[in-house]
This record gives sequence, structure tokens and C-alpha cells, in this order.
Amino acid sequence: MKNKYFSRFARPLAAGVLACAMSFPVLAQDQQQGLYDPTANDDSGSMAMDLLLVRPFGVLASAVGAAGFVFSLPFTLVTGTVGDTAHEWVGRPLEYTFNRPLGDFDNCGRDRHPCGQR
Repeated sequence: MKNKYFSRFARPLAAGVLACAMSFPVLAQDQQQGLYDPTANDDSGSMAMDLLLVRPFGVLASAVGAAGFVFSLPFTLVTGTVGDTAHEWVGRPLEYTFNRPLGDFDNCGRDRHPCGQR
């Protein structure tokens, strides 16, 4: 009797290993022909890290900042700092999460201004 969980995970794992094994000769060929430049700026790794790690934490930071802003609203109304608090706790995380090119950790918006500045 076959284990259904083993076959469920073994097939995709075998396909991934096979795909990786097939890509190694291409990398070796590029290195032999001098086409591979390890100092070249490859943004695919930073884009993947941004998509899988930084953006989800940015969404979480936006939610926590919004909750903190609502909690601090009675205090900021008295001091007149509602706008500054909203920008710091809600605006900056939202801008960093949703208004930034994928893989670019320093610049936001179309005009590529430094993130967090008004």
C-alpha cells in the first residue's frame, strides 16, 4: 500500500530537484565562456526577498500602526499632532509596502523619492 502523503510531496520535490539539476550545466557553460559576471547587479534575489518577506511584514506593520494610531488618537488630538502621528504610524508603512518598486528598498513612488519623506 502506498503512502498518499509520500506521493503528494515526493512528486513536486522530485520535479524541483530535476529542474535544479538541469540548470547547473547552463551555469557552468556561462562561466566557461566568460559570460557569467558575479559582480553584475542581479536584482532577482532582492525582488524575491522583497516579495516574500518584506512586503508581508510591511502589511503587518501597517495594521499595527493603524491600531496604534487609533489608540493614540485621544492624546494626539489634545496636542495637535494627529497629522504627524498618522504619517509616521500609518503613512510611512503603507508607502513602503505599496508605493515602492519591487526590490528597491530605498526609493518610493514614481519620482523615486526617499521612502518616508513627505
